Amino acid sequence: MSEWTTDELDRIGRAEELKLASLRPDGSLRPYVTMWVVRAGDDLYVRSAYGPDNPWYVRARASGAGRIRAGGVERDVSFADAPGGVHLAIDAAYHAKYDRYGASTVGSMVGDQIAPLTIRLLPRAPAG
Repeated sequence: MSEWTTDELDRIGRAEELKLASLRPDGSLRPYVTMWVVRAGDDLYVRSAYGPDNPWYVRARASGAGRIRAGGVERDVSFADAPGGVHLAIDAAYHAKYDRYGASTVGSMVGDQIAPLTIRLLPRAPAG
């Protein structure tokens, strides 16, 4: 595993949206899905606003790895659980970044009901 650079964290954290593609069993990438992304501390997170059965979320959890594109950065990543105690910071980051879209929209991305559907994006070295 590698680490995010400060520049990558800044650029991805400022990006309005992130494109995420999970790996298929044969190692190829599935089509990219567009979603919101937030930075909390030195980590990046995405959440499944439409529940645990959302197809991109199911595929990401099953594969455990993929690739992201945001803010001019493209990186191979691993998908991990968010560490305990970080969900309030993630909620605050969603509010700070996306509240202009309205309470009902941001409301689907914050709170206790969505915390278990949080994926931490961890940079990884490309395969090969």
